[in-house]
Amino acid sequence: MSQDYNNPAFKKLLQKLQEESWQLELLISGFAIFGLFTAYPHIKIAVTAAQNDQKLYLWIVLTVVLISCAILIFNLLLHVVLRGLWIGALGLRYVSGDIDYDELNYSPKFTDYLKRKVGSFDKYIGKLENYCSVIFAISFLLIFYVLAFTLTIIGIVMVIKLFLDNDNINDTLGQWIGIPLVLFIVVGSLLTFIDFVTLGWLKKKKWISKIYFPMYWVFTKITLAFLYRPLVYNFLDNRFGRRISLALVPIYILILVLTTLNYRSSNYFETGVSSNEVVANSKNYEALLGEGDFIEDVAIGTKVITDHHIKVFMVMDEDFDDYVFTFNKNLKTSKDNRGLNSNLFYDSSFNWRKRDSLRKAYLKTLNDVFTVRIDSVDYKNEFVFTESLKKQMGFETFVGIKDLKPGKHLLKVLRKRIRKKDTQQIYHSRIPFWYYPN
Repeated sequence: MSQDYNNPAFKKLLQKLQEESWQLELLISGFAIFGLFTAYPHIKIAVTAAQNDQKLYLWIVLTVVLISCAILIFNLLLHVVLRGLWIGALGLRYVSGDIDYDELNYSPKFTDYLKRKVGSFDKYIGKLENYCSVIFAISFLLIFYVLAFTLTIIGIVMVIKLFLDNDNINDTLGQWIGIPLVLFIVVGSLLTFIDFVTLGWLKKKKWISKIYFPMYWVFTKITLAFLYRPLVYNFLDNRFGRRISLALVPIYILILVLTTLNYRSSNYFETGVSSNEVVANSKNYEALLGEGDFIEDVAIGTKVITDHHIKVFMVMDEDFDDYVFTFNKNLKTSKDNRGLNSNLFYDSSFNWRKRDSLRKAYLKTLNDVFTVRIDSVDYKNEFVFTESLKKQMGFETFVGIKDLKPGKHLLKVLRKRIRKKDTQQIYHSRIPFWYYPN
């Protein structure tokens, strides 16, 4: 069918389809809004979990999905409201026809003003139709813009990982290749953004367009522009489409600003502050975690401990291997398997026969690196690998506190590090609790 786009019959079919497209628009919008509202809370929880566990790649993917959902929800709700208004206007036109200014019997001053500003009712219906169609189309175009931005960032990260932060490549060679590539992507992305905001100004200037064209060609591949480029230029060649596109930008900025607003009732305290001697963050107590909450660094069972022991759970992230490798270099593998991997490929460099002994050595080093301290007394910790109730991977230990005095205490988890050949202990987490034995 794509070969018959000049065929009169095909053009007639397109004309008929676009006249009846409002029904499909409403149907798609209705199903999409229902699905998006259902999925949004779950995606938001998944984003929080990925961020808390420092799973960078998963967090990027889920953040893009979350932003896309938010854009679609706003645009499709706006589309449904305007479509409803359009359908109402059509129904009213069937009943009363066009606006009869003579029937209103206003003074000549108001009649002339209203004819000039309001005009024909059919013109109003036509404007609503244009708004609805443009907003519906631009909703999905904006998703591609978000995807293009994300792919550009991923491109920069991949270049850095492959050439500037790769132990398997010569540093000098990596810098000679990596730095120019990063500069090319950064400069190219800025020029592409300027060209987008100025509605193609760089393409209009002959001498600038010659310099810009290679970057434009590369970025059409990086950002998958071939999927949505016809939509973009169809918007740009229409004044009404350009106006709508530019009008939505400040609206999105305003919505973004509004979502960051919060009310503060104190100059010294606010929610989200990490636990310490004077702050008890609920994310450090498993009993207080809500559906969308996750453990932050370290957690104990609850604020008030009535048993003679206390459970300490420490969330594991990608840095933990580095903490251990610093004090036990024998555990460092020849190939780092951290990050995104596929189960389809087997790493032959890792000797799985020794995995049990290596895990024991890992945990032994980990227990030397981390120390559990209550007030000013160090306790023997025996961390083992496990999962929390929130399915977060980490290490858990139990500490006997039978000899503690009733009242408030401060649990500290300290970590060893080496700075300038000196071994230091720094705070990994601090959690206040109250001990009142049964």
